[in-house]
Amino acid sequence: MVSGRVTESSIHTRVLANLQRNIAKGAKIQEQLSSGKQLNRPSDSPAGTVSALQLRSESLTSQQYTRNAEDGLGWLSTVEDTLNSSSTLMNRARDLTVQALNTSSNGALAGAALAKEIDEIRGTLISQANTRYLDRPVFGGTTAGAVAYDDNGQFTGTPFDPAQAATTSVSRTVGSGVKVRVDLTGQEAFGNDTDGLFKVLEDISASIRAGDQDGLSANLNRLDKSGDQLKSAISEIGSRYNRMTQMKESAQDRLLSVTSQLSDIEDIDLPKTIMDMQLQQTSYQAALAASAKVIQPSLIDFLR
Repeated sequence: MVSGRVTESSIHTRVLANLQRNIAKGAKIQEQLSSGKQLNRPSDSPAGTVSALQLRSESLTSQQYTRNAEDGLGWLSTVEDTLNSSSTLMNRARDLTVQALNTSSNGALAGAALAKEIDEIRGTLISQANTRYLDRPVFGGTTAGAVAYDDNGQFTGTPFDPAQAATTSVSRTVGSGVKVRVDLTGQEAFGNDTDGLFKVLEDISASIRAGDQDGLSANLNRLDKSGDQLKSAISEIGSRYNRMTQMKESAQDRLLSVTSQLSDIEDIDLPKTIMDMQLQQTSYQAALAASAKVIQPSLIDFLR
């Protein structure tokens, strides 16, 4: 049986190779400590890299859903606040109408004062119906115009068509396949141009000035119908706001979960890595000491 000859050169080569591997391992641990990541390049863990890329994609998606929900909540909050304010004004208009029915004998001056206040309320409501969010009229639908109503209270926006909801409404994608509508057209909130709130207030004002008690009584019933429509719109917006809030919370919860999973794959266990670094340094020092004893012969040693 022939055994291989072990030379000084082979010993030196093996010792140096082992020291290089030791140094490379220490450098890798040092890189992990400095970056805080155990995945610094795909070769560190091909399977882990694929999982990390997928989780990063999910994280970006969840972040976008959250931003969409925040924008949608801004829309809905603006609409809700405007409708609540409009409801208060409409209640004031109803009180004035009832007052006009009960004070018909007070003369033309009292009627004119009541009609004037009704006109002011109508003008304020038209102004509120042109409320904008991010420079877009929230009651104008998908209109590219700056207002939803003209000065005469005529709707100039884009009507909502349930059969073509995708093109006649403003919505936000807040989940996988989940869209929530954030706009509400003026016709849905205030009624149409022929029998809506603005037309009713105009007719009430005219009836007060004309002293038409029968017409005023009929217009009061029309005003109550407009009030019911406004309350229904407020309820609809409130339900959308709640759903948008829930979807935002869901996206945020998913983002936290994905972030935690990504951290498990990419981030180092700091205490363990520090301990590994200390053990590696100790191992390297021991290897150097052992190598110094093994590779001792020098020219002086051969001359002795």
